[in-house]
Amino acid sequence: MATVVDAPPIVASDARASSRPHPLRRLLRRPSAAIGLAVIVAFVTIAIFAPFLAPYDPIATNFGAVRKAPSAAHWFGTDEIGRDVLSRVIFGARASLEAGVLSVLISLAVGVPTGLLAGYAGGKVDMLISRVTDALLACPFLILAIALAAFLGPSLANAMIAIGISATPVFIRLTRGTTLAAKSEDYVLAARAIGNSPLRIAVRHVLPNIVPPLLVQATLAIAAAVIAEASLSFLGLGQQPPQPSWGSMLNTAKNYIDNAAWMAIWPGVSIFLLVLSFNLVGDGLRDALDPRHS
Repeated sequence: MATVVDAPPIVASDARASSRPHPLRRLLRRPSAAIGLAVIVAFVTIAIFAPFLAPYDPIATNFGAVRKAPSAAHWFGTDEIGRDVLSRVIFGARASLEAGVLSVLISLAVGVPTGLLAGYAGGKVDMLISRVTDALLACPFLILAIALAAFLGPSLANAMIAIGISATPVFIRLTRGTTLAAKSEDYVLAARAIGNSPLRIAVRHVLPNIVPPLLVQATLAIAAAVIAEASLSFLGLGQQPPQPSWGSMLNTAKNYIDNAAWMAIWPGVSIFLLVLSFNLVGDGLRDALDPRHS
């Protein structure tokens, strides 16, 4: 009777990778990616320590300071009911980062196993999953997110679920494609030859080798999720007032753009910087994890 060898996972191109710098070093060597990473770290720090950094309560009103221009007392000015814009921007970073990260985690949790199953199993299973994925991809990402958020009800949690479900087809398609490429590699054939089960091969040998493109896509997806959360909040389907959100702040600011432009400038700049930073880091990761780049 043949003996099944419990072999450790085989990672492709280990010999080549050992002679190359660590991916983090390669990432930090790219000025744009390093700047983007620094901005992301700054926003994460602001979100974590928001109660200590915000000079005022973000939902406290002051009708004696309605739509005041930026000053020493209120660096970013005040809004239509006297709330400090700086404090609301600081706390709004929490909603954007939560929506970005958690919604992408939902997409990964659903999309990666489904795509791995489709790519490795093949046959009718692959055909069924692929057709459903194609149908979901036919609907634009933001339109699908808006429809799901409207169905689930307006709240930040429901917005994250809607964004996560809407982004899932992209991860299914990417995982399936990379799995199809990986399962024909020599290390997978070797693992099958020594008696490993299909589940073990998929999880221990295929999955570790398709992580880099998934990591890049996840970084770029966070940027898209931040925009989606701001869009849903702008439409009243995300974070609900009086809790601060950059999207809802822009929705309010559009009514006072002529005489209180600062209400729109700061949340808009925050969205721009955060999304740009995630895109820069995603591009840097793509190059850092690509063995064809030195």
